[in-house]
Amino acid sequence: MQKPGEPSFKRSLNLFDSTAIVVGSMIGSGIFIVSADMSRTLGAPGWLLVAWAVTGVMTILAALSYGELASMMPKAGGQYVYLREAYNPLTGFLYGWTLFTVIQTGTIAAVAMAFAKFAGVLFPFFSEDNVWLDVGFVKFNTVQILAISTIIILTWLNTQGIKLGKIIQNFFTSTKAIVLVAFLIAGFFFVKSSAADTGNSLIFWDAMKIDGGKATGLAGFALIAAIGTAMVGSLFSSDAWNNITFTAGEVINPKRNIPLSLFFGTLIVTVIYILVNMVYLNTLPLRGVEDGATAFEKGIQFATNDRVATASISGLFGEYAAVIMAVFIMISTFGCNNGLILSGSRVYYAMANDGLFFKKVGQLNKKGVPSAGLFVQCIWASLLCLSGTYGNLLDYVVFAVLIFYSLTIAGVFILRVKQPNAERPYKAFGYPVLPALYILAAAFIMIILLIYKPDYTWPGLVIVLVGIPVYFIMKKKIGERR
Repeated sequence: MQKPGEPSFKRSLNLFDSTAIVVGSMIGSGIFIVSADMSRTLGAPGWLLVAWAVTGVMTILAALSYGELASMMPKAGGQYVYLREAYNPLTGFLYGWTLFTVIQTGTIAAVAMAFAKFAGVLFPFFSEDNVWLDVGFVKFNTVQILAISTIIILTWLNTQGIKLGKIIQNFFTSTKAIVLVAFLIAGFFFVKSSAADTGNSLIFWDAMKIDGGKATGLAGFALIAAIGTAMVGSLFSSDAWNNITFTAGEVINPKRNIPLSLFFGTLIVTVIYILVNMVYLNTLPLRGVEDGATAFEKGIQFATNDRVATASISGLFGEYAAVIMAVFIMISTFGCNNGLILSGSRVYYAMANDGLFFKKVGQLNKKGVPSAGLFVQCIWASLLCLSGTYGNLLDYVVFAVLIFYSLTIAGVFILRVKQPNAERPYKAFGYPVLPALYILAAAFIMIILLIYKPDYTWPGLVIVLVGIPVYFIMKKKIGERR
């Protein structure tokens, strides 16, 4: 823990700043891409919107439940602290371990790579084919170099204090919000396609899965399973809303502002995501032809490189659509990564102060931020960029994330029993029904994923379980030095 006279966290984040972290961390590149794969899985406009709506409702329910925990324990580390207090230090560590190895750093790597790949649309120099150095087991291409450079730059900027970090976050979140509103206006009022609208209306609830060029009708439990598997994309795109809880030590009046920012942030993003998908359906047919000659013929299902947003506005901007969307997605991903980088280090800080991470990570620099934690996170995320495995790791994120979200919300019930007299400035909305509903829905989706997407689930579970021996090793080695 920090000793008297040593630097301490500075409470600088107000409600707007906190909400900007929630919104900015959630909106990256996923919303512009994942609807293509979801459409191939579901094959019907109505069920695509249902999948996004269910994801949004689940996210808001989770945020409303987290508000109680955030108001009880407004401490740096957020969800790690909630799990530690509700269960035990091992459970908290397993979350922190998974966050560091996969969830946070893997997402940072993926978002940075998305930034760099879209930069290649503007500057062809940045290409995965442009290899600068080949040392056999790893190749350094210009996309990786740019991605790592952005991680390093944002990491350094965030070592300069929370005030600079929030300025960057507010600017990029506000910018992406303005551009998204412009995209929605253009999609609803300027590029509406009557052909797409008519075609989508005819198949609105006619679910059909496309797999290897073969179309299979969906009904009954097969349809429910398809919705569950399709939600991998929407759940990933809606993740990171909990990152504001990591920065609780720097939020002004955290007992009020964190619960409110969680609610407002998740609600704003949910509404935006559903409206964006409505624009897609307003401008493109959901079903398309894989080798179609135009964006309209390819439809949402087979949009080039799954870039649905680019295809959607191509009717208005033509050949410039790719450039315009590339610029916007670069803004979106850069701001998203700032929020992820800023907040993740606070969890490692809390773990270090519990003797479960390197001691240096539990110290603040003169600016009042955990700079060592920021750099450790930077190094691992950069290595994931070089490894090329970040994409596979992210396939495992959703299952692992659902496990810890469910455990955390179950912690609301546990702490009501363990700490009945604890101060709760905010209580979980709809308790016990709505928190229980989230747990049941998440458990159902996890079962669906275990059955139908084992490649996504078992590796994620293994990563979590590997943390058990690591916990005891860290506890012994670091504990002996304390």
